[in-house]
Amino acid sequence: MSKTITLYTRQVDKVWKELQKQGEYTVKKEYVLEKNDSIADYYLDLYQWYTKEGRKHIEIDKNLEYPIWLSLDKASMLQQTEGTIILKLEIPREEVLLCNNEAWGYRVNYWYIPLDKEDEKRHNEELKRYGISCEADIISGDKGNFYPLLKRKILNSWERVFTLKPDKESDYVATVWKIKKEWVKGQEP
Repeated sequence: MSKTITLYTRQVDKVWKELQKQGEYTVKKEYVLEKNDSIADYYLDLYQWYTKEGRKHIEIDKNLEYPIWLSLDKASMLQQTEGTIILKLEIPREEVLLCNNEAWGYRVNYWYIPLDKEDEKRHNEELKRYGISCEADIISGDKGNFYPLLKRKILNSWERVFTLKPDKESDYVATVWKIKKEWVKGQEP
């Protein structure tokens, strides 16, 4: 029998209905499109990157493309809002990918993920030497064409989302690619 981990997630009510009806919930492209409207393409690309890289760390079914975000404790989770439900889950540990939430924030913004404060200071000094005021332009704009080594450095740092240990356990965030009905151990409407 595998070990489990207790996790929490806030989901819209239709996730609970889908779990009841299908016995399993997975994120579909249309859900991302509906939720994120005009910036949906940004999130689709981001989640596809996350899943591709996540496959290097855990086994993810090949037909699953988009992660489901979970918190390790109730204090750090997204709080309940109208039309949502909080699920308490017991998930087999091998199904869960933990990532450094702060590092994820850097990745989301197309920034370099530093190893520590000194590394971040050196990187920021490098940006200043090159006269780069918006680091994201190296990845999302044309500045990467002029600074290919810097672009590669930033891209390579993104694996730290999965490998860099945060200062506190509560700074981890968890992801899975499906939720099974039998994993639900509690719910708050």
